[in-house]
Amino acid sequence: MENALLIGLSRQMVLERQLDVVANNVANVNTNGFKADQQLFEEYLSSGAHEDNFPGAARRVSYVQDRGTYRDFSQGSMQRTGNALDVAVTGAGFLTVQTAAGERYTRDGNLHMNNLGQLVTSAGDLVLGTGGPIVFQPTDHDINISPDGTVTVVEGVNRTDSIRGKLRIVNFADPQAAQKQSNNLYAAAAGATPQQDTKSTIQQGYIEKSNVSAVGEMSKMVEVMRAYTQVANMLQVQSDLRKNAIEKLADVPA
Repeated sequence: MENALLIGLSRQMVLERQLDVVANNVANVNTNGFKADQQLFEEYLSSGAHEDNFPGAARRVSYVQDRGTYRDFSQGSMQRTGNALDVAVTGAGFLTVQTAAGERYTRDGNLHMNNLGQLVTSAGDLVLGTGGPIVFQPTDHDINISPDGTVTVVEGVNRTDSIRGKLRIVNFADPQAAQKQSNNLYAAAAGATPQQDTKSTIQQGYIEKSNVSAVGEMSKMVEVMRAYTQVANMLQVQSDLRKNAIEKLADVPA
């Protein structure tokens, strides 16, 4: 019975962490460019019985273990905004931004121009081009961002076309090497080096929405709660059996 209690407890611990992952996905269903997290599970075999009268296979106890989480980098839906500075990345690429902690990467293309004429994210981080930050002049208008990320403007009253830079789009050989951080940013994992992305394209005037399915995540949350309740009931039954066994053994004449 002790093994049953330990197995049930291991399952409840995994379910609790799974609920945290699902709840975080639901909380970010409206976050631009957010990528859902999923859990990885595996069976963990541990030796439980040690007496010689137990066959070898019966000595192993099967526990539940959550091995980790992975990110679902599938494309989110595109929402048209009409804002000339908004961009959506189609493909596996990331926008490169400069933060106080160094270079970071994001799929959130809700961009703005600060009071210095610099292209920045909604959090105020500088958006980097292949040649550094992208800066506009006070007389720039009719901003155009081509599918390859080249930013051009019409400058002044003479309507001169000028290039202000090219968005630096990168990707990772292993997408899971992009580690989530706060403010909808990603950092490169230790040993991982982002590389220039030549396949992803940019859609101006659009924003990529979260790829979280609200209905799917809510259904998953219900399943997790039901499973947790079932395990709790099983543990209660095992606890009652143990209690009854102890009480009956205490009544046995010496």
